Amino acid sequence: MLSNYFTVKETGEHEIVIERSRFIAHFARATTEAEAMEFIQSIKKTHHGATHNCSAYLIGEHDQIQKANDDGEPSGTAGVPMLEVLKKRRLKDVVVVVTRYFGGIKLGAGGLIRAYGKSVSEGLNAIGVVERKLMQIVHTKIDYTLLGKVENELRSSPYIIKEINYLEQVEILAYVSVEDVQNFKEYLINLTNAHATIEDGSMEYLEEKIL
Repeated sequence: MLSNYFTVKETGEHEIVIERSRFIAHFARATTEAEAMEFIQSIKKTHHGATHNCSAYLIGEHDQIQKANDDGEPSGTAGVPMLEVLKKRRLKDVVVVVTRYFGGIKLGAGGLIRAYGKSVSEGLNAIGVVERKLMQIVHTKIDYTLLGKVENELRSSPYIIKEINYLEQVEILAYVSVEDVQNFKEYLINLTNAHATIEDGSMEYLEEKIL
């Protein structure tokens, strides 16, 4: 698993108009090629009357799967410029479809390349990009007498509480960056005078909007 990567914030769309042609960029996350194709087909079905539904996607930790489709536009003028924007933004596990409704004015090859690239770039600015950081969930069990002190300290620290379970003992689940786990454990041992049971849990990604 990657320690961090960038992807689109959410599924969404953004429209621009260039020389009376409508360019609608549709974005979604996709972790498999099947998911990407399903999204592309859904947009084509919704916009079946459009002149073109061009697409591009980047999938995998090392961009193992990447495709671009011009959907009837001159070769290399739509899908590839769209894909290049995704690469330039260093995005992963993302699919984009740009729907074009022709407005009657031909743009030429250069104009199309700029239009499709601009549609994706401005669409990303509108929808938003997030950084996903891999975090270790650390489980800490303490007596109820320590809860107030530990919770207050954690909430004023850089660490993030995921949840608190009120069981026979209190169990606090916290997100900790992978490289900081040992420091976090030492911090809790000092905070509780070694009256805590600390165990590693699962790994999860936390998201932070960067755009």
